Amino acid sequence: MAHGAALSTEPSGLLAERGYGALDRLTHRLALGSPALAELSFDLDQKFSGAMRLEQAVGEMPHVFVTGLARAGTTALLRALHSTGAFRSLTYRDMPFPLAPNLWARMSRRWRENHVAQERAHGDGMAIDADSPEALEEVFWRVHAGRDYIRRKALVSHPVDEVLARRFRRYVAAILASAPAGQQRYLSKNNNNILRLSDLRTAFPRALILLPFRHPADHALSLWRQHLHFCAVQAADRFVRSYMDWLVHREFGSGHLRFRLDGASASLLPEVSPDRPDYWLALWIEVHEVLLTHVQEGNLFVCHEKLCADPSLWARLCARLDLPGATDPGFRLASSLGANGFNPLLMDRARHLYDDLCRRADASC
Repeated sequence: MAHGAALSTEPSGLLAERGYGALDRLTHRLALGSPALAELSFDLDQKFSGAMRLEQAVGEMPHVFVTGLARAGTTALLRALHSTGAFRSLTYRDMPFPLAPNLWARMSRRWRENHVAQERAHGDGMAIDADSPEALEEVFWRVHAGRDYIRRKALVSHPVDEVLARRFRRYVAAILASAPAGQQRYLSKNNNNILRLSDLRTAFPRALILLPFRHPADHALSLWRQHLHFCAVQAADRFVRSYMDWLVHREFGSGHLRFRLDGASASLLPEVSPDRPDYWLALWIEVHEVLLTHVQEGNLFVCHEKLCADPSLWARLCARLDLPGATDPGFRLASSLGANGFNPLLMDRARHLYDDLCRRADASC
């Protein structure tokens, strides 16, 4: 424990990688690794926050969900939207009890500290601190529906019935109940929401769902590099693997599980290892071919390259999201990594798909 604090409030992504302390790790293991304790914390927070009374109203609000493949610029988009001050998102301060945002805020208030922003575990230069928004809501789905979609080799599409949808709306209501005044809309970044996209739309009919995408070669190489990076990190520290598994952060690393979406074509390269870039390009194609079928009002495709190159796109997007006066965050485009070394047939298919996505994005916003 640092400086006599009861529990560290350091961003948990840093905690997991750096081995912050034995007590912190034990607390995270108990809070996140025990489904029974996680569900108990959820039930207690529901009663404490009065979320059940707010469910219907929350379901009709224009919340914003950002989802897609990891490394598509989802975090940059999340942080830009969060900086407007209009939204409540889960942040690192909500760890290690993301299912109990009200109770944990009250319990941890005595030892909360401000921390200097530090580079996150991905090693991509993006700095985080305790108030940085992060993809933590997947703990809800793991605890309440994990058996429906977490399989031995894949994360699969799963139905969300009305009982589960009501429970999730109450969870969002509890998160908003813990928000400062003025933050009446929920902002989520959760890549795994592509597993339940249509049902999410049904549960929140006025929500806006942003689907960022990135040039396939750069995207695939970024995923491949992250996979190798986290395999090395997790080999050096087994807690990092456990931590990512608890958050169902299975996009890469030794715990990687690929997406299997309803309507996806048969695996393009069933024998290729994730240690090769072609694996990630095939995954990019499979996922985005399915996402293109989700043509619904309020589903907005966002091209990462155009968002970085054209400030007017951010302005138009903010207008669609009813965010007047939002300043341009200055999205930065990483250097292109090139398309050499990929299977040429896969690359050709991916390029055509990228063009289709760009046309859909232009029509969306």
